[in-house]
Amino acid sequence: EADAQVHSVLEHMLALAEQVRADGAITDIVNIGIGGSDLGPSMAVKALDDLRHPGKRLHFICSVDGMELGSLLRGLRPGSTLFLIASKTFTTAETMTNAHAARAWFLAQGGSAAQLSRHFWALTTNLDAAAEFGIATTLGFWDWVGGRYSLWSAIGLPIAIAIGAEGFRALLAGAHAMDEHFRTAPLEHN
Repeated sequence: EADAQVHSVLEHMLALAEQVRADGAITDIVNIGIGGSDLGPSMAVKALDDLRHPGKRLHFICSVDGMELGSLLRGLRPGSTLFLIASKTFTTAETMTNAHAARAWFLAQGGSAAQLSRHFWALTTNLDAAAEFGIATTLGFWDWVGGRYSLWSAIGLPIAIAIGAEGFRALLAGAHAMDEHFRTAPLEHN
């Protein structure tokens, strides 16, 4: 049961990643999160930069200091930007402060409330709060996904956008191989 749910979310995530990769109108993807909703995806995207889709720029915002987001937004256009709001609870103060600021910028730059669903997606367990924010596209995950491990879950959407579905599957396969090695290899070879 849990395996089927995990694979269902994975398939949905990879389909969304390929949709963004194929959408020539979207040039910038801004991941807004903190802790595990930022660190793993940010690190993996940077580490795999040579494999990144050349037409997509990925940005990671985790600081509540408005200068970080403000500086980034000055170089973006609302119609070509996709915001990923990454928060397990959709209540994390730093993430939601930045998410509300990004939404206000989007609307002030001529974006409409109707366009929010195209330009704001959520990676969260709190689907109701995401819907209240104006988000229609959400990827969920479960309470048992710890922050430090969340890059393997829907929180990994920026990674999948950067390296594609095939690349993300290879990343998962490598992680699985290391898990198995750690679990089964004798200590002197582990």
